[in-house]
Amino acid sequence: MSFEVFEKLETKVQQAIDTITLLQMEIEELKEQNTNLAQQVQQANGNQESLVRENTQLKEEQVVWQERLRSLLGKMEEV
Repeated sequence: MSFEVFEKLETKVQQAIDTITLLQMEIEELKEQNTNLAQQVQQANGNQESLVRENTQLKEEQVVWQERLRSLLGKMEEV
């Protein structure tokens, strides 16, 4: 009787070990995914900052060109 109990216990322990091993593998995969996603977020933030700077520069250039155009139009009206 105690031999059967021991076998059942051994089976349950082995199942627990297998489950723990699988969960550890899954944790490692999730850590890798998390690292990759964090890198992607950093890259996206860098890209966003670059685009914001470029957008600001283009808006400033647009204002300058608008002012030049208004000035030219004003001179044309004077003529």
